[in-house]
Amino acid sequence: MYQAGSCFYLYTRVKTASSIKTKSLLELFERLSENERIIVDVLRQIILENLPAYCKEKISYNVPFFYGKKGICIIWPASIPGGGDREGVLLGFRYGNKIKDSDNYLTRGTNKQIFYRIFKSPDEVDEKAMVKLLKEAVALDQSG
Repeated sequence: MYQAGSCFYLYTRVKTASSIKTKSLLELFERLSENERIIVDVLRQIILENLPAYCKEKISYNVPFFYGKKGICIIWPASIPGGGDREGVLLGFRYGNKIKDSDNYLTRGTNKQIFYRIFKSPDEVDEKAMVKLLKEAVALDQSG
């Protein structure tokens, strides 16, 4: 399969391996383990509370995708095919290579553009670090 870090290979242009198309958050949550549901919910709440009103959330590639003028970030649980990770929930920033991650919170992986963090427990989520990264990602989105 795919290595962590190349998980967005499918995200960039290739169809997901799953023949099941998730059309809503309710359908997504039904497919996740309890731990993944909690992590996804925590990440979504932080993102939704910190994105400006012009930004939207949609289900794309069977996972939550957040965008403004362009893609901002994506949440990819391991149980959804195509992400490449075998456990946990990935939070990826579309233009992570342009974010000043002074706290080294994100992992680069093999993708030149998308940087990410994998959470295996809700306790691993650092809201302060995430908010800082989201603000930078939104600033990049607004600058075009």
